[in-house]
Amino acid sequence: MTRRVPSESERNGLKKESFILSVDVGTSSIRCHVYDKEAKIRGSCTRKVVLLYPETGYVEMDPEDLWKDFIAVVKGAVLDAGLQMSQMNAIGISTQRNTFTTWDRTTGVPFHNFISWQDLRATDLVRSWNSSCTMKALHGVMKTLYFMSGQKRFLALSVIVFYTQHVIFRLVWALTHYKQLRQAVAEGTCCFGTIDTWLLYKLTKGRVHATDYSNASSTGMFDPYQLCWSGPLCSFVSIPVSILPEVQNTGHQFGFADASLFGVAIPIMSLMADQQAAMFGECCFDVGDVKLTMGTGTFLDINTGNQPHASVAGLYPLVGWKIGEEVVYLAEGNAADTGTAIAWAQKLELFSDVKESSAMASSVPNSDGVCFVPAFSGLQAPLNDPTACTSFMGLKPTTTKCHLVRAILESAAFRSKQLYEIMLRETHIPITKIRADGGVSSNDFIMQLTADLLGKKVVRPSHHEMSCLGAAFVAGLGVGFWKSLEELKKLPRTEKVFVPQGTPQVNGGPASLQGPYVPVPQKWESAVRRSMNWYSKL
Repeated sequence: MTRRVPSESERNGLKKESFILSVDVGTSSIRCHVYDKEAKIRGSCTRKVVLLYPETGYVEMDPEDLWKDFIAVVKGAVLDAGLQMSQMNAIGISTQRNTFTTWDRTTGVPFHNFISWQDLRATDLVRSWNSSCTMKALHGVMKTLYFMSGQKRFLALSVIVFYTQHVIFRLVWALTHYKQLRQAVAEGTCCFGTIDTWLLYKLTKGRVHATDYSNASSTGMFDPYQLCWSGPLCSFVSIPVSILPEVQNTGHQFGFADASLFGVAIPIMSLMADQQAAMFGECCFDVGDVKLTMGTGTFLDINTGNQPHASVAGLYPLVGWKIGEEVVYLAEGNAADTGTAIAWAQKLELFSDVKESSAMASSVPNSDGVCFVPAFSGLQAPLNDPTACTSFMGLKPTTTKCHLVRAILESAAFRSKQLYEIMLRETHIPITKIRADGGVSSNDFIMQLTADLLGKKVVRPSHHEMSCLGAAFVAGLGVGFWKSLEELKKLPRTEKVFVPQGTPQVNGGPASLQGPYVPVPQKWESAVRRSMNWYSKL
């Protein structure tokens, strides 16, 4: 293993204070933080991610622009901290999942833009496969295998369906539509990668083509039970396994950022998918720990220990992280349009500043019977209906902006409650703690209502970028910056704890009898059912 070359100050016995660099590439921004040993941020830099919409339903990013922004935020954060690159012990990288590109192994030139996880170009392909005779036959075989073996993973596979959020059919689409890509596959010069793999390839000047278990397990092409790319599944949809990156531990020396980039060679010590990184940043290391991320979407994850969870309701088994020989699995449910719905409401000028929304929702005793269904990207687990539509129901002449805003915020908490209930019902794991993060978690109305509906304390940490912190923790452990998980548990600081204020009334009623919130989840669930199967009827 290549060892880091000591800096001049170290050789002279004047060792400077050291730090960890961590970069998080999200859907809306790319940010870098410099962390000290107390996990305090000493310097930061952020740039906006530019999304491209070349056609209706297409969502892309320019790989070279993303790479330039990555370099810029790293240099900017170190400059902001007033430090030197030689003081950076390691780099950790957290990235949005399932956004991918392909490129030429020899030249490093991409064949197309990044195709985002939000992209819908493969919708018809997904729908066709899900309704195909081949899928029906697969379900039948899996039911037989479950009957013969009793293994729950076969039961889960007997009801499995594909989703546009996973890489698999967007990659099939790309292989079908890009001639240069097909030619490179035939010649054995094609590389596939999610954002982490592309950045690693660029940082190492093309020397390393790899990913980690957390990112690989999120693509839909990885077998979490065998811990490898699924050869049968890739063969099933005609994806060549040869183009996929090598899968390494989450905590691993992936290589060094080339010295020409930052003036010194800095070891790259972690690659991590954003939700798994947030879980690690929240120190959810024990079975039953739950993390609720509310950003662009809502992601509810539970630590299931050393066993993947086989779900029949749409929870997804993921590798949380693999460090050394230890593998930690998560079960995840998600709702796609949490922050999207709030940003949409702001564009409609229901409020001018997102911070106003909590006070507006609290200014009325209830939503006046208005229900909002957030389904711009369909409805995920446990409903699993990509044809559902976004809707307001129950509008009246008495409805005000405050009622509309309250209905939108309530819907975020109601979706979390749905995911939580299916998680309890399927995993049978006692919930030990719930920690919340993400931009939407800063909304006190949503957090308090969530605590009320779940009947559990919800802890909001003072750090808001937990994905960035999680990648930093893993990288720091790899170079001995931090020594153990127990040490990490002492570092996060709590901003606020939301304690349940009693079970909210489910059918409406006088606010004076029920405290500050009078949600109507049963009526909302009825509205959800009416929003389902909408586009298939048109």
